[in-house]
Amino acid sequence: MTPNWRSLLFVPATAERFIAKAHTRGADAIILDLEDSIPPDSKDTARAALAAAAPRVSQSGADVIVRINRPLELALPDIAAAIAAGATGLILPKVMGPEHIRLLSEVVATREAAHGIPIGRTRFLALAETAASLPHLYAIAAADPRMAALAVGAEDLATEFGGIPSADSMYVWAMHCIAAARSANILPMGSLGALAQIDDLDAYRAALTRAKNLGFATASCIHPAHVPIINEIYGATPAELDRARRLIAAFDDALAQGLGAVAFEGAMIDLPIVERAKRLLARATRG
Repeated sequence: MTPNWRSLLFVPATAERFIAKAHTRGADAIILDLEDSIPPDSKDTARAALAAAAPRVSQSGADVIVRINRPLELALPDIAAAIAAGATGLILPKVMGPEHIRLLSEVVATREAAHGIPIGRTRFLALAETAASLPHLYAIAAADPRMAALAVGAEDLATEFGGIPSADSMYVWAMHCIAAARSANILPMGSLGALAQIDDLDAYRAALTRAKNLGFATASCIHPAHVPIINEIYGATPAELDRARRLIAAFDDALAQGLGAVAFEGAMIDLPIVERAKRLLARATRG
């Protein structure tokens, strides 16, 4: 089943002051980072910190996800430490293609078995961050049953493209990401905004609203100020939930009468509209 994540907050695995408050931020998942925020000479220390950090950041109910490193010599011990710490998800950076996903899935299965964890419990969130990976987005999204979310990495891709990360430069690949994820029934993850933008929350909100309207369903962030905005935009208001329930009920009544479409509050509704309403209600299980 696809997780109902709205917000995923990055926290460096060794940053005590962030770890201590992570459970109070309201994020649906905490990403304990072993990659970009950890210097090369601190990787072992970060892995060792996972065992104590995981239960602390999850004490209010957030899922624990670990972002591993891309090089295999680092990824293997990262995976071992993450599974031992009880992580329920892994962010896979710079994925190359579906074979890359399946290789790591085999590694994870071995570690799950070693710890008596049901095979397949650990979910994958894949990041396509290289130009070479972009033609494989659809295959990556459907590569393995562990796949839960797919994102394109604006910062890394823009660097390869020789451009800057912006809504314009990422638009085409953002739409491919959404289509690939939806075709595989996983979450398209993204915001079309700068991940580190904290000085203009109104601009961040506008970018996130545009991303939701395009079809994105969840977003990661590196600053706690972004969490409530993500939860609001990618969540649902009481009025929206009420309307969704009434819409579904009206459609069910129409089906009972042998109709495939029905008028509801001045507009015709059919199955795709009802499906969006059901997704909205499913996301309301969070927060």
